[in-house]
Formats: sequence, C-alpha cells, structure tokens
Amino acid sequence: MKGLGGMKILVIGPSWVGDMMMSQSLYRAVKQRHPNAQIDVMAPAWCRPLLNRMPEVNRPLSMPLGHGALALGQRRSLGQSLKDTGYQQALVLPNSFKSALIPFFAGIPLRTGWRGEMRYGLLNDLRVLDKAAFPLMVQRYAALAYPGTAIKSAADLPEPLPWPRLEVSADEIPATQQAFNLQPQRPLIGFCPGAEFGPAKRWPHYHYADLAKMLIDRGYQVLLFGSAKDHPTGEEIQSQLTSDEKQFCHNLAGQTALEQAVVLLAACAAVVSNDSGLMHIAAALGRPLVALYGPSSPDFTPPLSHQAKVIRLITGYHKIRKGDAAQGYHQSLIDIQPAQVINELDSMLAGLKDN
Repeated sequence: MKGLGGMKILVIGPSWVGDMMMSQSLYRAVKQRHPNAQIDVMAPAWCRPLLNRMPEVNRPLSMPLGHGALALGQRRSLGQSLKDTGYQQALVLPNSFKSALIPFFAGIPLRTGWRGEMRYGLLNDLRVLDKAAFPLMVQRYAALAYPGTAIKSAADLPEPLPWPRLEVSADEIPATQQAFNLQPQRPLIGFCPGAEFGPAKRWPHYHYADLAKMLIDRGYQVLLFGSAKDHPTGEEIQSQLTSDEKQFCHNLAGQTALEQAVVLLAACAAVVSNDSGLMHIAAALGRPLVALYGPSSPDFTPPLSHQAKVIRLITGYHKIRKGDAAQGYHQSLIDIQPAQVINELDSMLAGLKDN
C-alpha cells in the first residue's frame, strides 16, 4: 500500500472537476514534505477516475452525500465509521460548514482548513485567508500542506509549486480510440466547447465550427468533449460542417465516461477549451492547450501548464452568466477569431515537431 508507515491523512475534497484537479498540488506538496504519508481523499464518486491517476493518492473514498445536503445524521454516522482508521490529520478543502463535520465526528486529532463558514470548533487548525496574499486557488490549497505559522503568503511557498499531473500510459490509448471508431491515421485535436453556469463562458459554436473546418482541411480529426448537457453544443458545431467534414468531427459529449475522456484527451495533439474542468484536465495531462477566457478570469484559476496559452481580450472579473449577444454569448469571446486560435495551435504544434 502506498504510504505504509507514514502519517495518515484524510482529505475532504472538492466537488468540481477543476477544483479537484488543482487539489493535486496539495497532495504533491504533502508528499514532498512527508514522502511516506498516506493520503486518502473523500470526494464524490465521479472523481474516482481522476484520483486513481494521481500517484500521491493512496485511496479514493466516495462521499455518498449530495453537494448541497447537510444530512447531519448521515455525516455523523460516516464520521464515526472512520474513528478507528488512524487518521492523524484532516485537510478540509471546501469552505462550507458541512464539509468540516465528518472529520470532527471522526475525532481526527488535527483538522486543518481555511476559516470558511462558521467552522470554529469543527476545525482546530483554522487558517484565516488573506485573499490578496494567496491570489491563486492552487496556492490556497498547497498552503494547507504546511504549518500555518510558516506560510503567510504565496511568496512563502516553496518554488516551484508542484502543479497537477495526471498519468495515462501509452498502451491505454489504442483500445479507447477503437471503442469510438477513431481513425488512427489522422491526429486528434480536442475541443471542450462546454462550460458551467451558462453560455457567457463559451466560445461561440460557429467559431469552433470554423476552427474545425481549418483543422480537418489540414488532416486532423476533431473530438468534441463534454457532459451530456454539452451534446447539443456539439451538434450545433457539427451542423456547420459539410457531410465530408462531419466524418472527421466526433461529438463525444455525453458519450464517454470520464475515464475515457481523460485517455482520449491524453491522445490529442492539442486541445482548445473554454474555461472549464476539462481545461484543467488537459493542462494536467501536459497537452498543448489554447484556453479561451471571457468574463471569468485566469487570474484565479488559470490552466497550470507551461504548454498552455490563454487568449483573453478583456481584463478583470465579470460575474455574468449570460451575455447580451445572440444565444447568450459574451462579446469578448465572440471577438476571439478562429484565425487567432489556429495561429496559436500552429505555433504549439510546430514547437512539438522541432523537439
């Protein structure tokens, strides 16, 4: 078992894909400090394919309760079921009151987290967050790996900060490609055209379609990733293509399990993505990535990869769920032209060939 003989840590993990990916920097930081630490992560069951690919994680534990459910009695029972498991520390990543209950009921001696909502007593290693001192979410997670007295700002964190890195072996890829009838002779480019919280964070489908046409003409095939609710967006993209082009544009949104999506993203020569959880997965896989931002800001949750290029035409954070343009798009994303995106892709892909 990984971490046998070291300190045993329970992490209460986040419930969003992007946040889960960024939390890996915490696990990596813990392992740098305590190589024999055993890290178990309690998170929604859908996180398991991601946690299984993080070598720092000893064991994923399924969180059986819904994201918004207090379920006090169930949290007490779940915590009490962990009482004899020997955890020495809990790291609580969400800021909610309820997320701190299970480690408290489990009697874990050291319970660490940022102050959040009314968690006095539930957490006994309570950190007060200065948002200006820790401008990035990944810094806020990683800081919990260290004593609060040692890390007063992001400048106190050891450099370089260990960024998320998912592992996919080359021998996993062919079978997954075959399962979706992908043509091996054409290299893959991944598109992640969905985004949570409405269309304002989405690059318009017609821009994705124009980019797909350019790439297909250059000999690539395009994979459209996302959840079932992103499938209609994929259909909108395909509707802009000719019948010949459509055979090289595969709408996999809602068709893949997360495990399969991770493997296929790893197989892509490059990825184009809105600000989304899949963007963070592509970054953690080390794929050349063009990340398209509009109202949301990369200043807090950027793609953590030296292979990523962010395109954004405005500054600041804009809390907008639906833009004023047609179909709810935001003008700042409409203004990003496919020619600019393909120029970035060309530069990235040329760099790969040079290496």
